[in-house]
Amino acid sequence: MEFLKAINKTTGPIPILDRSIPVSKYCPIDLSTNNRELDTITISNAEACQKYVTYVLNRENSKVAYGGYLEKRNLYGNSERFHGIESRNIHLGMDFWCDAGTKVLAPLEGIVHSFANNADFGNYGPTIILTHEITGNRFYTLYGHLSLDSIDGLYVGKVVHKGDILAALGTSGINVGYAPHLHFQLIRDIGDYLGDYPGVCTKSDASYFSNNCPDPDLLLGYDPKFR
Repeated sequence: MEFLKAINKTTGPIPILDRSIPVSKYCPIDLSTNNRELDTITISNAEACQKYVTYVLNRENSKVAYGGYLEKRNLYGNSERFHGIESRNIHLGMDFWCDAGTKVLAPLEGIVHSFANNADFGNYGPTIILTHEITGNRFYTLYGHLSLDSIDGLYVGKVVHKGDILAALGTSGINVGYAPHLHFQLIRDIGDYLGDYPGVCTKSDASYFSNNCPDPDLLLGYDPKFR
C-alpha cells in the first residue's frame, strides 16, 4: 500500500484523536509479551492496564499512548473468545490509549461502510468501518472501542471528511472489558463482514492477516520510516 505513504509525506503525521492534543504529545507504548515491565501486571484486567498506561503517559509527559501492530499480547487472557485450539493473541491494528470521551478524528475522507455494537465481553463494543478510495485503490478503516453515542443516528453511506469528528472513546463498561482506547485497523479485503472484522489473530494466521491488514502507521506516519 505504497500509495498511503504519499499521504503523510506531504502532510506529516496525521492526528487521529482530539485536535487539542498535538501529535508531539503521542508516545509509544509496548504491551507485548516482550515487555518485562508487564511481568507483574495482570494486563488483561482493565484497571491494571489503565494504571500502566497512566504510568507510561506520566513518564513520557504525554497525553496519548500508541502502538501495538502485530504485538503478541497477554491482554486477551480474560476473554474466552480468544481461546481455542490455538489462542488468538497477535494484534492486527494500532491502539491509541487516552481518556474515555476523547474525540476520534477521521484520518482521511471516506464513507460509512457499516457499524455495530459488538457487545460481547472482550470484543470491540461500538465499532465503525469506513470505505476509502485513493488513486483507484479501495480499502477500509476500522474504529473499535467507541462510545454508544458514536453509532447513534449513524447510517451506511454517510460521507466523512478528513478531520471530521467521527466518534468518541468508550468507557471500559461500554468497550466490553478494556481500558479506554481506540483500535484503528487498515483492511484491504473486508469480505462479507459488516460492522466487525478480526482485530487479533493466531500465529498460524498471522501471515494472511498481516498482508490483508497492513501497518496503520503507513497511513498515519508517526514512525519516521513511513515518511
